[in-house]
Amino acid sequence: SPPGLFLLTSFLLHVEDGCANPTRLVCDKRLIQKYIEEAKDMEKRAGQCQALPALSCPAVLPLVDFSLQQWKSKSNETKRREILCDLALLVGAVAGAQDQVTQECGTRQLSQLYRQANSFLLFLQTFGWEAGPWEPGCSPRSVEQTHVTGIFLTYRQLVQGKLRFFFHDLAKDLCK
Repeated sequence: SPPGLFLLTSFLLHVEDGCANPTRLVCDKRLIQKYIEEAKDMEKRAGQCQALPALSCPAVLPLVDFSLQQWKSKSNETKRREILCDLALLVGAVAGAQDQVTQECGTRQLSQLYRQANSFLLFLQTFGWEAGPWEPGCSPRSVEQTHVTGIFLTYRQLVQGKLRFFFHDLAKDLCK
């Protein structure tokens, strides 16, 4: 959709310019809400694809549920690293699913999901964090999934949960 494309483009412009201040992405609550809606739409469209096959090689997905009480007790850097681990595992799962799904509807939805999840991953990796750059090597709690729709569900839950609350926490400092 054109509005979604505009938001994705503006998001990617923030990502590509390493010196860019991500204040708009964090402070404009409409943007994260838009990403949540897009995640819901992708999940719905993937569910409408006819005869999506089960994955012969299961996707390893992060378990993205969390306790809000525990979440609030973590530093923003710890939250960022946790989300990065989840996103890295999710992006890998999407790439693996793309290799297995040949149906056009499914491949189209997986491509969109890959772009969006990878954009968030790049954003969280490259933004000038005080604790330095992220380095891979984490091992988040995970689960194997053979249904393609489970990948979309995990992404929506991640954006709707940890990512939204993380941006909310960052906004307290950045958006005064």
